[in-house]
Amino acid sequence: MKQILARPEFCVDCRLCQVHCQVEHSRSKDMVKAFKREATRPVARLRVEREGAESFAVSCRHCAEPVCVYSCLTGAMRKDPITGVVSVDSQKCAGCWTCLMVCPYSAVAQDKNQHRVVKCDLCPQLKTPACVANCPNKALILLEDKQS
Repeated sequence: MKQILARPEFCVDCRLCQVHCQVEHSRSKDMVKAFKREATRPVARLRVEREGAESFAVSCRHCAEPVCVYSCLTGAMRKDPITGVVSVDSQKCAGCWTCLMVCPYSAVAQDKNQHRVVKCDLCPQLKTPACVANCPNKALILLEDKQS
């Protein structure tokens, strides 16, 4: 099972993790096009929190017991039994925001343009998630449990 670990001691609140997440989840996969030319700006699947001098990225923890999955009214949220990744089927999501309300980490985000939820999917098309790969200070690291 893969999981992203945030290390606040290295985070400088640059928010490049958010930017690269948005680009990776855009139609074009191009930074300029994603932010300037696409009809709707892509939504980041993580966010950076700041409290005083400390900051850190908040993303889905892909919980062992995901209350978001258990509370989803339409069955759009699911946990892959092999990889442990919690994902959203955007075709099934009704935008009721129940998963958003129950997530103990506030790691589910609203895509208000599409009226659905989005969350970290660990960038399955990449070896390393975009946020981790592009963090200049290594404030995000990818943990991999080799037993899954």
